[in-house]
Amino acid sequence: MEKKAQREKRCRGRPQIRSDEETRDMILEAANDQFVKAGYASASISTIAQMAGVSTKTLYRLFPAKADLFSDVISKKISGYILALDTEGLATTPLRESLEKLLISYGRLTLSAETIAMTRLVLSESDRFPEIAAVFYERAIKTTGKAIENWLRKRIALDEIELDDPSVAVGMLRGMMAMEPQRAVMLGLSECMSDEDIVARARVCTRLFLQGSQKH
Repeated sequence: MEKKAQREKRCRGRPQIRSDEETRDMILEAANDQFVKAGYASASISTIAQMAGVSTKTLYRLFPAKADLFSDVISKKISGYILALDTEGLATTPLRESLEKLLISYGRLTLSAETIAMTRLVLSESDRFPEIAAVFYERAIKTTGKAIENWLRKRIALDEIELDDPSVAVGMLRGMMAMEPQRAVMLGLSECMSDEDIVARARVCTRLFLQGSQKH
């Protein structure tokens, strides 16, 4: 009876084994925090491992280099945006409502304090670490641009809007939605926009864009 109780106690006390996917998520969350607070160069791998509750050996098994960590931090954030965007679903939503949702999602991504801090990090350290600029461009700028361009092309195919060059229109839409408020925050001239303000800006941008592109 006593031995059975001891076995049950050992089983209850045995720590649960996390999957690699769960461990990766915990490491990426800690890495994001370190990159934002300390910068890329000064971000400590041992501190990231400690914050994530793993050994440095485990961290290096899943992420062989700091650049791999940074790349996956960016990819994780962008994948959340792409899932929220759901361009396939938006393609069947009424035009104005669909574009508003697209721009709101993009605004919430690019105008968040976390994204602005990461953008500032990339700009400040890209001369010393060009690999992080390349990662940011490929994983953040090009990926979000492609998602918006896909939406535009679907709406062109539905004969709802008319554009000479959808890829050029992507830059115009993104700039109209995010460039000025993002720069103001990065220069310390403004606070991050509230969600209410992001929604209001998206509606204004939608109206202006459709005035020049919507078919009547």
